Order: sequence, then structure tokens, then C-alpha cells
Amino acid sequence: MQFLFPGFLWALFALSVPIILHLFYFRRYKKVYFSNVRFLREVKEETSARNKLRNLLILIMRCLAIAFLVFAFAQPFIPVSDDARQGAKNVSVFVDNSFSMQSFGEDLPLLDRSKQRATEIISAYTEEDKFQILTHDLRADQQRYLSRAEALLAIEEIQISPAVSPLSDVINRQLRMSKSDPGAPLSSYVISDFQRSITDLEPVDSSIQLTLIPVQSVQEKNVTIDSAWFEVPVQMLNQTSQLIIRVTNYSSDKIENIKLTSSVDGQEKPVSTLELPAGESVYDTANITILNTGWHKVILRITDFPVQFDDSYFLTFYVDEEVNILAVNGLQSNARLDAAFESNPNFNLENQNIAQLNYSTLKNYDLIVLNEVKSITSGMAEEIHGFMESGGRVLFFPAADQQGDSYSTFLVRCGANTFSKYDTTQRTVGSINTDEFLFRDVYISTSRNLRLPVTKANYLTNTIQSRAAERILTYRDGSPFIEKHHIGRGSLFICTAPLSDEISDLSKNAEIFIPLLYKAAVAIGRKTPNAYVIGGHELVEIQTSDTKVERVYTFKGAVEFIPGITPLGSKTLLDPAGQIQDAGYYDLLLGEEIVGVYAFNYDRTESPLSYLSAEELGDAYSDFAEVWVETARASLSKRIAEKEHGIILWRWCIILALTFLGLEILLIRFWKT
Repeated sequence: MQFLFPGFLWALFALSVPIILHLFYFRRYKKVYFSNVRFLREVKEETSARNKLRNLLILIMRCLAIAFLVFAFAQPFIPVSDDARQGAKNVSVFVDNSFSMQSFGEDLPLLDRSKQRATEIISAYTEEDKFQILTHDLRADQQRYLSRAEALLAIEEIQISPAVSPLSDVINRQLRMSKSDPGAPLSSYVISDFQRSITDLEPVDSSIQLTLIPVQSVQEKNVTIDSAWFEVPVQMLNQTSQLIIRVTNYSSDKIENIKLTSSVDGQEKPVSTLELPAGESVYDTANITILNTGWHKVILRITDFPVQFDDSYFLTFYVDEEVNILAVNGLQSNARLDAAFESNPNFNLENQNIAQLNYSTLKNYDLIVLNEVKSITSGMAEEIHGFMESGGRVLFFPAADQQGDSYSTFLVRCGANTFSKYDTTQRTVGSINTDEFLFRDVYISTSRNLRLPVTKANYLTNTIQSRAAERILTYRDGSPFIEKHHIGRGSLFICTAPLSDEISDLSKNAEIFIPLLYKAAVAIGRKTPNAYVIGGHELVEIQTSDTKVERVYTFKGAVEFIPGITPLGSKTLLDPAGQIQDAGYYDLLLGEEIVGVYAFNYDRTESPLSYLSAEELGDAYSDFAEVWVETARASLSKRIAEKEHGIILWRWCIILALTFLGLEILLIRFWKT
């Protein structure tokens, strides 16, 4: 047996008080005169013995009553395991409040059941203990200890949230909190449905008691719109774009007659009726014809019960009046390059000589064509690289007579394959990569009638496997003619031969040259992502023209708030910082002007309704965590009490103290002297 507060045992010295009173108690006798006391001796001896027995029993009752009263304050317990601990404790309780907790158990929504369990846990501890209440929101105000009453109130206020955090992040928060008070042991409780998509626990320190409490749900079916994206990243006016939609069936049964609809700028129309095999994804397309410039809103919807948080998908896109292209020329512009863009009103081509190039205006263009510039300085290489990092595209045609080794400096900075030497051997392109975006869906078939470019000279390359070049056009001898490198959010297209007609007939080959130019201009834009994930810690990036002016932006949608603002050169990063809780559209305001429209969707992490059972949790994490299945309220509280303190005896001490006090009263009242 051990005591929770052994300091109270000093009060046992109070037992000396009744003992001293008993030993030194002298009764005053009244003298009564008798003529002869010979007949009283036997009675006197008998009465004295009975009085001694009575007084001794009263003394024992008093001592036992005082002793057990002292024991009650010291709170004795019998440890049932090595986990029973003494002193005040720190208790951290995580309540899963993600969308999956809207599901029903046998009688209640899982969130309500979890809150009941959390309340039971807090109630099993004492007023001296400290409590932390965590949810998926992981807010800053949850990173502190609460009193027992405050913890119970915090549990009552928990609501369903779109935030989803891996359970490893939750445990790390609890560990971080325990380090702020290392003197007290930490008891950690995780109440969740333990979806496989978020359960990624790792071993914790042995000084921390981790308890997993799964709440069981009735298995449900779920169909979700996973994501949607445009086949062509840059949308153009008066063009029809294909929006690719992925719908996934996360159940083990085939599901039919799922109606998919789309709403573009408020005009809703059906897309298709889907049939989804069990556990598989289906891809569908919606054709969107763009008739106006500016921001456009799209909503994709399906109807699926009972899980509905992932049945809608919001996205936005912006349509410029023109795609801006800059041709940086070494000597003079290329006439066929000019003609190719001037014939299409969706493109705006501007020619500049390299000597007059203004680096500060590069951010205004979508595509930069480096047309036979003989030298690329380190400063220019840095600016071009920054342009691609921000999402711009660069199409590089080298000059036959480069100056020095400036191309290598540029290509190394971009992480691309470098040129070795200029070879004047005539070569013919032998293959075209129709799987790559530039030439995908351009040709009905790539038959022998497709004429491929011929060059009289080209640069040979030093191919390095780690630089991950993607071949687009390849010579018959296997060397590259045009290859692509991903640079940040942008792309670098490298042609190994000059564009001039004297060396290459590429510009004369319209069926190759025109798709190359047009699709390179719209291949990967630095455009805003079509959609963001709520709680995904994504930053909204916007371009700013005047970096010296301090600007205050405001998001306005279901809520209105000022995001975190970080100026970063010619762009500004905006951080919603967990302030968006509802999916939908949010206007970005600068003063009263709308400068952007952004779509935010709920995280699809919990769309797969697959859970770890208590048995699976035990098999996976029994080395460092204890798994408790759902139990009745009384047994759960009792189990926590025994876990923390062993078998509690103070209540029995109170009962015994009152019992002995009652026996003392009975002895005094009914055993007369």
C-alpha cells in the first residue's frame, strides 16, 4: 500500500491525545459511609474490571477513528501496475473533430461520443491536476494547461472542423507541452476513429503514458470528387477547354447512377451519370467554353449520402485577353516566329534586342523566346532562372557562334544538360514524343507522312541522368533536338540547333513549329492554382508591381479577414493561417477593388472511410501505447483511477472512521458505568 499524500501521516501523532487522556484520567470518588463494607468488596472489584474494559474499547474506537481519518487525507492506494504514480499530473486529451466524426456509432454521432469519453477522463482526475485539450485545429490557445473546470468547458465547446492533422503531429504537440513542465508526468489520451489515412503514430518516450481510445462507427459508403484540373493550364478567350474530373468510390461495393453536374459562373448543367466500380476512380471531362475575360468560378457536384463534405469541388481560373510573349533576339527577329504569333489574336508578341532588354519587365510575360543570343551573362542567367522559378516558360534557340562559354553558365544555373561542342553534321529528327503536353492530341496519327525537321548543324549535349531532361524531339542517332527541363513552377525548352533557315528547317515545318510555339506558351503557367485546400498550409502568391508600397489585402467570403502578408520582391505571399473554415469562393480585396478570386475546398484526406480496429491498433502500437476499447462510463472512470492511482482506499478510510466513531458513541451511550 502507498499514499498519494504521505505528508498527512504526521497527523498520526494526534493519536497521543486520547491515549494521554485515558492514562491520566482520574475520577473523583464521593465518600459514602457504611457501618460495614465487608459485603461490598466483591461488587467493587467486578465493577472496576468492567469499567476498564469499557474505557479501553472507547480508547481503541477513538484511536481507530482518528487514524483512518488521517489515512483518508493521505489517500492510500494499492498499486495494480507499475504505472500508478503519485503527485499532481499533467493530462493531455485529444478529441478527433474532423469530418469523419460526423458518422454515427450505435446511438450517437462519433463526436458526441468522443466528448463524453473526454469528460469521463477529466472527471477521473483531481482538482490539483492540469489538463490540455487538443483537436485537429491545433490552435495556439490549445497549447496551454487548463484547470479541471476549464477543461470540461473546453470539451463542451468542441465542434466539427475541416482541419485534418496526422496523429503524429498531435502527439508531437502533446510532447512539446510536456517539456514545458518536465517535473510532472504526462498522461496522453487520443480519442479518435483512427482512420488509416491519418494514423501514423511513432514510438514515444517511456515516461509518457499514451492511451488510444477508438470510437467505433457504423461502416459507411463514400463517393468523392477528388480533384479537377484543366488539360491546358492557361485558358484563352473564345476557346473551349477540357476540365478533367476525378471521382472516386471508397466503398467495397459498385455504385451506379452518380450524377455529376458543373456550374460555370452560376450556369449549371449536367456533365454525366457515372458508374463507379468498388474502390476505384473514374475520370470524366467537362467542356468549358470561355466567352469573357477575367475571373471565372466553377463548382462540380455529385449527390452522395450520408458523407457529403467532399461532394462539391470549387475552382477558379483567370482568363487574360492575350498571352504575352517576349522574343529576345541576338541580331534580328525571326520572320516566321513573328508570323506564327501575329496570326493568332490570342497571343501578343514583343521583340527586343538583347542589348535593350529590361529585366524588370520579364514578369509581365508568359513565354520568353531566346532567339540566337550569342552571350548570356550571369546576371541575365539569374533573372531568367528567377522568371522560370515563378512559373514562366523559356524557349531557347542557341546561336551558331556563341561567345565564350556563356551557354554553359546559363544551363548549369538552370540544372540542365550543357552543350559540349557545335557539330556540323547533318541530322534528321527521328521521333516525336506525343505523350508530352506540347504534342499530345495534336496529331490523329504520327504516320510516315509527318515530315520531321532536318538540321545541318547542332550542339551536342553532355547528358547527365540526374538532371532529368524530358525528350520532346529526338534525332535518329538518339541525341536530343528539343528537350524540356522543369525549373521551379516553370519550364525550359532547349533546342540544340539554331532557328535560322540556313541551319534548320524547323520554322518552315508548320505542323511541328506551330504546336511547339503555341503549347509552349500555355504549357505551365505561373497562374494561380485553380483551388486550395483548407488547412493545407498553402500560401496564396500574387504579383505586385510596386514593391515599395505597403499594401493591406483582405479575404472576403464566408468570413472576412486580413491574412498574413509577406512581401517577397515582385510578389507577395498571403497566409490564410487557418481562418477559412468553410469551402467556397473568397474574393481578395485591395481596398474596395477585387484583385483575385480564390477557391478553397475541404481536405480529402478523410474521404477514404477505412479505420483501424482496436485489435489492429493493439497489434501495431502495443509496444508504446495502451489501447482501450469502448466501455461503460463507470468502468472507464474506474480504469483511469486504477491506472493513475491503483486501487483507491480513501473512501474506505472515511467509512471506517465514521464506523469507529459511531461505535464509540454507542459504547458511551449504552454501556453505563
